[in-house]
Amino acid sequence: MSKLGVGIIGCGNISSAYLRLAPMFRGFDIRAVADIDDSASRARAEEFGVRHDSVEALLGADDIDIVVNLTVPAAHFEISSSVLKSGKHVYSEKPFVLSLEEGAEIARLAGEKGRRVGSAPDTFLGGSHQLARHLIDDGAIGTVTSGTAFFMSHGMEHWHPNPDFFFLPGAGPVLDIGPYYVTNLVQLIGPVRRVAAVSTTPSKARTILSEPRRGEQIPVRTPTSIHGILEFQGGAVVTLVTSWDVWAHGHKPMELYGTEATLDLPDPNFFGGELVMTRANQKPSAVDAWDHPFAIVNQGGSHANYRAAGLADMALAILEDRPHRCSMDLALHAVEVMTGLQKSGESGGFAKMTTTCNRPAPLEPDDAKALLNGASP
Repeated sequence: MSKLGVGIIGCGNISSAYLRLAPMFRGFDIRAVADIDDSASRARAEEFGVRHDSVEALLGADDIDIVVNLTVPAAHFEISSSVLKSGKHVYSEKPFVLSLEEGAEIARLAGEKGRRVGSAPDTFLGGSHQLARHLIDDGAIGTVTSGTAFFMSHGMEHWHPNPDFFFLPGAGPVLDIGPYYVTNLVQLIGPVRRVAAVSTTPSKARTILSEPRRGEQIPVRTPTSIHGILEFQGGAVVTLVTSWDVWAHGHKPMELYGTEATLDLPDPNFFGGELVMTRANQKPSAVDAWDHPFAIVNQGGSHANYRAAGLADMALAILEDRPHRCSMDLALHAVEVMTGLQKSGESGGFAKMTTTCNRPAPLEPDDAKALLNGASP
């Protein structure tokens, strides 16, 4: 089977994960990288043995079919628009865009050019989350009626070398970490009907504790704690809390409550982890793992990391003329859910969704194996 050529725009922290893990997958080759900081793209190109291009040269390159947009969120719309205008497919890091208006324009351009748009996160394709999907679709926990989802920490300034953008409009915990949680919930139980939230900003400035800018003060211009409620079209109601104002807590990342059982899910920021089910009048028990390649620990002895799985699925979907799972409709619906939570936090009222999407096709073990070429990261 032929392969599509991939170029990366944006050579920050996340680009190394894509470049390192890409050889595992079929359907594409990463051939070039670019960044507005020429030294950053040159360093990545040398590190991974790919071509260094300017942004303009990469967009005009004949051997590039898909551009992966790894720029900061505020630049996603501009870069993705430029990619589509150049006649190439685009796959964006999360969040896909920062508003419905931006998403509508991306959709218009994609239709005009006849190109595909995809977006991270692809962690919902992980073995554990797909096992949860299998159990729910099989009726193992009955009808999902409600649930909880928590991501709470004390912010990115403790480890990220340049954490400024995390605390500016267009970021905050709900748009930075929320995509993992919202996307996984949608693939598990379907699209959202409406949302409501209360948001707070306890600190107006943060002190960077990482090098090389340790001690520098940065402004906080977006809410850093959002307590939300999501009402799904199927009737389930899920509480979602995202916060960068918490030192420690005892909440599980995600729980779904069904008419027949409760299902505890691992952190949707990762591909693997343990599932625990509690049936009526029984003790909690770990769900037997299945033979899914994206559940196998392959990083640091503790994590399953298959970032670029969504990109591989999109590349093969283009070649095979089928829908891809990390779709534009899914990503845009997640953006409306998250921005709806932000708007509700400001207004005090419910935000009704104007978008919807189909649940992406499940990625069964054989489907996942078909994305791999057998190489190790």
